[in-house]
Amino acid sequence: MSRPAVDSTSTALSARQIWTRARGAALVVALILIGGIALATIRSTESHGTLDPRSADPTGSRAVAELLEKLGVTVTVATTLDEATTAADARTTLLVTTPDFLTHTQQTALRSAMTSSAGRTVLLGAGPASLDTLAPEVTSAGSAPVTDLAPTCTLPAATRAGSVALGGERYTTDPGTAADACYPSDGQPTLVRLPGSDTTDTVLLGSPDILYNNRLDQQGNASLALQLLGSRPHLVWYLPSLADTSATTDAPAGDTTGNFLSLIPSGWLWGTLQLAVAALLAAVWRGRRLGPLVTERLPVAVRASEATEGRARLYRKANARDRAASVLRTATRARIAPLLGVAAQDAHSSERLLPALSARLPETTADPRTLLFGPAPADDATLIRLADQLDALEREVRTS
Repeated sequence: MSRPAVDSTSTALSARQIWTRARGAALVVALILIGGIALATIRSTESHGTLDPRSADPTGSRAVAELLEKLGVTVTVATTLDEATTAADARTTLLVTTPDFLTHTQQTALRSAMTSSAGRTVLLGAGPASLDTLAPEVTSAGSAPVTDLAPTCTLPAATRAGSVALGGERYTTDPGTAADACYPSDGQPTLVRLPGSDTTDTVLLGSPDILYNNRLDQQGNASLALQLLGSRPHLVWYLPSLADTSATTDAPAGDTTGNFLSLIPSGWLWGTLQLAVAALLAAVWRGRRLGPLVTERLPVAVRASEATEGRARLYRKANARDRAASVLRTATRARIAPLLGVAAQDAHSSERLLPALSARLPETTADPRTLLFGPAPADDATLIRLADQLDALEREVRTS
């Protein structure tokens, strides 16, 4: 025999209800994970990345590297600070693609190599994080969108190139500093050349767009790039890397958390914070909906008969005869079980309750199984008759 369902007033959610409510969010998370894995798989097939002279991607720089080699310039790729500084000399142009990603110790070592090499150093997109060390005569004046800008200066390389795609970081030089300030955006230059002793000089480019493969053929981008990077017979293309051991010297032994966070763009950190706040608010919202029931004092006393009559009317309006019959049978089983010597937890088990009832009332006219565990009534008259029979059965048990 099957065990009948037991009505419960518990607020705990079943596994099915939890899945029904969470499946939408689970689907979104699954799609994000699948998309991320697919994107990572596609990206993993690329051997090089942005501003890499070996990359043919739109934001790679193979085109300008090949043009420089055709002009007789030797291009060497460096991924560690030691490789970059060792190769720097008077016949070398040192290009640093992401100076802001360098730690303070790395910037100090690079600055020392810049001043002692007697060569040219080109810094791409240097901002407040690196200017104080690498170009202390210059401060950041904010950023600007990349657009076609005119040189408006006397630097020969700029006047020959004409308009180019520049923007990004803008710069302000200290008063009295001898510098070539070119390609202004809203009055502030996006290219600054700082002459040093002998043949040493430092060039600040606000953005690297003129070196991208997909923009090299626009305006005077190629001309300016070749002149800035091809003035010496040797070009060291420095791509800072997390694999460089010198990047961990600023942190205590065994602690690289600070260096790792410094390499994450600020936009990602703010985005993560916003997602965390959104998740917290969503948890509070869902927690309020799924909280326990709160008992409140009624403004007026409601008699039990009125509450029963009100619930009965609701059942009748919804034609919920099955629910009403289940409530009547459950209440009857719960009341007669102690009288029959059946434990409360077994009151709704037909295997335990019916044998005890047959032993107490062997000659009852009604079928106990049909009364206590039967099907739902087909109409209201059958439901009323069931209620009368359950009441009569309970009286028999009490008086036997």
